[in-house]
Amino acid sequence: MRILVPTALLLFSLGCTLGPDYVRPTIDTPDAWRIAPGEAKDLANTQWWTTFNDPVLDELIDTALAENRDVRIAAARVDQFLGALTATRSRFFPTVGYDVDASRAKASRVGQPPIPAGADPYFTLYQGSLGASWQIDLFGRVRRLSEAAQARVYASEQARRGVVLSLVTSVAASYITLRQLDRQLEIAQATANNFGETARIFDLRHKAGIVSLTEVSQIRSQREQALATIPVLEQQIAAVENLISITLGRNPGPIPRGLTIDQLVPPRIPADLPSSLLERRPDILQAEQNLVAANANIGATRALYFPDLTLTGALGSTSTSFGDFLTGPASAWLVAANVAGPIFTFGAIKGQVRTAEAQKEEAVLVYQQTILNAMRETDDALTGTVKKAEELQRQEARVRALRDSARLSRAKFEYGMAGYVEVLIADNELFAAEIALVRVRAERNTQIVQVYRAMGGGWVDAAQARTTATETGSEAAPRSDGGGLRR
Repeated sequence: MRILVPTALLLFSLGCTLGPDYVRPTIDTPDAWRIAPGEAKDLANTQWWTTFNDPVLDELIDTALAENRDVRIAAARVDQFLGALTATRSRFFPTVGYDVDASRAKASRVGQPPIPAGADPYFTLYQGSLGASWQIDLFGRVRRLSEAAQARVYASEQARRGVVLSLVTSVAASYITLRQLDRQLEIAQATANNFGETARIFDLRHKAGIVSLTEVSQIRSQREQALATIPVLEQQIAAVENLISITLGRNPGPIPRGLTIDQLVPPRIPADLPSSLLERRPDILQAEQNLVAANANIGATRALYFPDLTLTGALGSTSTSFGDFLTGPASAWLVAANVAGPIFTFGAIKGQVRTAEAQKEEAVLVYQQTILNAMRETDDALTGTVKKAEELQRQEARVRALRDSARLSRAKFEYGMAGYVEVLIADNELFAAEIALVRVRAERNTQIVQVYRAMGGGWVDAAQARTTATETGSEAAPRSDGGGLRR
């Protein structure tokens, strides 16, 4: 036993690690986005949703981070990979165990060898031992397996960050949609009430013979059109409320309101170079860590071609008398070394190596495709934000013009210079334009939310820190800070 450990350490130090070391693939990234945003780089690392200045939205996001089931599921997956990493790393060290046994037996008098005449066939046997077994990692198989397990932990942590990113942006976007529908419902109700009052007045005028039944019917038709919009919007509001409720980890139900869609202050657009996405987007970091794991698996499978060296030692005691148990004469020990390796596997190991190499190639392509998608999503979001701002300006100008047109048409009708059909047309266009204006304003805010979702940033870690999922094994797997994994 005294020469076992030094020998093992010497062999371990002389060992090698098979397989390629990981090198990040070269990625061609553009120098700038199609639409250059303003200088607001620091905003990418702040809790941007608070700039809407709506305490209700802040509270909803806090609740979602604390109670959302998807976040808890992702945290549980991280713990699963941490457990696998701990199990893999344990193979670096010897396995130490014990064995204690006491038995009562009767020997056969006619067996081989036969028991001498007069000898007692009954006997008791006491045995106890302390043993150790150590598989020396000569060719780096355990090191590569540990590297792969560590990468999977990092990948699962990035998956968790991705859930947090999607959760925050989903709650913010859903809340914006909810306030959009609320405002559209208010417009529909006000329009229906206005048409209802006008219909009442025209009924009186019709009875006095001032207006025709045709004009009364047209007004009633416009009122019913506005009323028909109300249940559609109410149904959509209920659906969005239910969606937010589930995101908050609650049963479907009503959602509290804060600022109106017109009062929400959209965050500024963060600016940064496309290459920074490689350091903070959770899906890119997750894809890279999956690539690291696949690369390490190549070395682990190549090590199967080489022999395994296992050192075994045991120290114990064996006696048929309990009084002699654990005494010097009853002591026993064992030191052994075992070497085992393949000779002919008929392609079994070759097939595993080929599979590992193909899995790495797949991981490289997935990593590259993930980056391309991230670039596309970010460029789409930035372009959409700029164009939605332009559309919003045009829509606001159109609503102002239609309000003037509706006011002038009504004045012309009151003075007998136009029929009420002109008023109906103007009111109908104004109703549709006001509904569209609310939609465009909400879409512009949602596009800004999508910019933060596409670009990621340090805010993801700030949001993740506010979750209540239990953090375990942090020493075994240090978290990424969003600025590149610590390796």
